[in-house]
Amino acid sequence: MFKHSIFSLPFIFIAMIVAAHGWFGWRLFFLGLFAAISARNFAMSFNRYVDRDVDAKNPRTANRPSVDGRINEKKQLLFIIINAVLFIIIAYFINSLAFYLSFPILIVLGGYSFFKRFSSFAHIILGISLGLAPIAGVVAVKGKITLWSLLLSCGVVFWVAGFDLLYSLQDIEFDKQEKLHSIPSIYGYKCTLLISKIFHIETILFWFLFVLSYEGGVFAYIALIISAIMLYKEHQIVKKDFNKIDKAFFTMNGYLGIIFLIFIILDAIYN
Repeated sequence: MFKHSIFSLPFIFIAMIVAAHGWFGWRLFFLGLFAAISARNFAMSFNRYVDRDVDAKNPRTANRPSVDGRINEKKQLLFIIINAVLFIIIAYFINSLAFYLSFPILIVLGGYSFFKRFSSFAHIILGISLGLAPIAGVVAVKGKITLWSLLLSCGVVFWVAGFDLLYSLQDIEFDKQEKLHSIPSIYGYKCTLLISKIFHIETILFWFLFVLSYEGGVFAYIALIISAIMLYKEHQIVKKDFNKIDKAFFTMNGYLGIIFLIFIILDAIYN
């Protein structure tokens, strides 16, 4: 699912640009790119592998290649192992801290797949999985973790958890039937929308603190304002038409990360 990398990649590069005060070099660009792709490949394939029994029962996911036999279990496991090893090797070539952190990062990425079976915190765990992206970016450039990268990461955590709540509304009845611990299946549609709104308010708050912490310029604040507008629009789309959750999930959030990155690049150039 290469397209899902669009959620984490912009924030890896945002952290790298801020850490380097501009361009960080082609070597780190390609290492960061391939690390993000291999990590996402691992996370998505591991999730598909672990969830294949649940996905087989869900009409929305029953035609996935991991479920209908187009990709057998041995090939799935091989793909998972290859991407995990690639991620570790790439981290080794970045720096020693990146290498040491690659192992717990893989545990977090894989651990998300189990949480929905016993805890409604699964949405937060998914947020943490993608929220590691800015930390990975600053570690790649500086070899350490900074305060502003943690604030950026916290924003990503609540951003992802918030839109995952909206996405999970599609499976509310199925999750109830299978006794899966998603927030929509436990607390209902209206409460889920409210929690998602709160998460996205926290997202903007943390991203404001991020810009403040690294002393961002006018373009960084424009990125913040546009992000707030897009998140507001996302909630309006879902509220008006439940069937447009996919549009809100992929289109709005995909553009949000890219736009944020573009304005941080402009900020680095002109600030």
